[in-house]
Amino acid sequence: MKVIICGAGKVGTSIAKHLVSQKNDVTVIDQSLELINDIKEKVDLKTINGSASNPSILKKAGAEETDMIIAVTLHDEINMVACQMAHTFFKIPRKIARLRSEDFLNPIWRDLYNADNMPIDLIISPELEVAKSIERQLKAPGAYDVVPFLNDEIELLSLPINENCPLIDTNLKSIHELFQENSNKDKDLRASILGINRGDNLFIPKKSDSLLNGDLVYILSDKNHVKRTMSAFGLNEKPIKKIIIVGGGNIGFNLAKDIEIHHSDISVCIIENNNERAKYIADQLGNTLVLNGDGLDQNILDEANIGDTDMMLALTNDDETNIIISAVGKKNNCESLILVNNSEYNKLKDVLGISKVIDPRKITVSKILKHVHRGRIESVYSIGNNQAELIHAQALKSSKLLNKSIKESNLPNGMRIGLMKKKDQIIIPNKETIIEENDEILFFCMTEDLKNAEDLFKIREAY
Repeated sequence: MKVIICGAGKVGTSIAKHLVSQKNDVTVIDQSLELINDIKEKVDLKTINGSASNPSILKKAGAEETDMIIAVTLHDEINMVACQMAHTFFKIPRKIARLRSEDFLNPIWRDLYNADNMPIDLIISPELEVAKSIERQLKAPGAYDVVPFLNDEIELLSLPINENCPLIDTNLKSIHELFQENSNKDKDLRASILGINRGDNLFIPKKSDSLLNGDLVYILSDKNHVKRTMSAFGLNEKPIKKIIIVGGGNIGFNLAKDIEIHHSDISVCIIENNNERAKYIADQLGNTLVLNGDGLDQNILDEANIGDTDMMLALTNDDETNIIISAVGKKNNCESLILVNNSEYNKLKDVLGISKVIDPRKITVSKILKHVHRGRIESVYSIGNNQAELIHAQALKSSKLLNKSIKESNLPNGMRIGLMKKKDQIIIPNKETIIEENDEILFFCMTEDLKNAEDLFKIREAY
């Protein structure tokens, strides 16, 4: 597949690395020569220095033979015009644009984005996606992330293993037996461990592998069994009832709106330093307390009643400020979740004493990758630093796996099937499980084996 990526920033670079690793033909366009030179050092691809909104630049990038354009520059207007040029002059079939402006994302303008007006097939808003991700984490205190699959019937949990976990030093075979020790199917714990992040190493564990303190475990769970799954790992945190959001930007504002709509049992206070912005969000929100002031000011925090707060969310635009806010929260015995735009801070979270980090780049990349795959693929979630993907696919008539048991399927070493849905029933498959047409399958796959996995499922089909 031939792809043009407009924007060589962090998101554009991450997507380019991922697509190149899957042997796609990728060209990156950016106005910054410095960014172009930087991405050329990191990834083996074609680059063009220029504006993606210029049709001659798109033509130079090979737009006439391109299958997809992904516009993720820092400027909404350039992203929108690039998609317009791609549609009008080059008939590029798929067009994805990242938009940040609240006005462009306002629902009253949704009819703007169609083939007759502004031909964008998919709009990605990092701020909205981050707000949704945080909202999911509020439902499962203790998890690093919660991602829904299969129409919310299954959830991918990223669970930290700490000294309170009763399963430390227990091998996966024993853990699986523990999960399934009750023969009553209604009581079986439908959960499957797929991957472990240990330090900088992400891997698919063998049955003989054991969990260690400090691991981050990726586990699929039936939505109805999430609480039991977390309890099995020693994560029995009390429900979140009160949060303080420091930073009333797009993320904090949209998160508060979502909570007002979907979680009336959670009390929210926003601390915003800019007086005009504080007035604006106070006018837009109905049940959220909005305070104008500095989130590092103890008097403001006392006014927000930090002593009775379950979680503090540091969502300003400055990473260093967010880290300091996290330290202030810790001083006040309040758990913190911080927003970081520089991924290097994510690597230092343990050193800095940060319990939870949210990375907008990673969330944005995962959302875009879902729409890069072809065929009967429903969802994709990028894991680690694009080291693996959790994929939800449907078995097609053309699949090489059809009517074979899992043990007969010769799955790649870097692939593991987690949960399946057969005839409206969610199951944990074993080696004897037969894959049938229209089975819904969730599998974990290391990036280097994605091509082989897709070939087995026949996910990639012609447009």
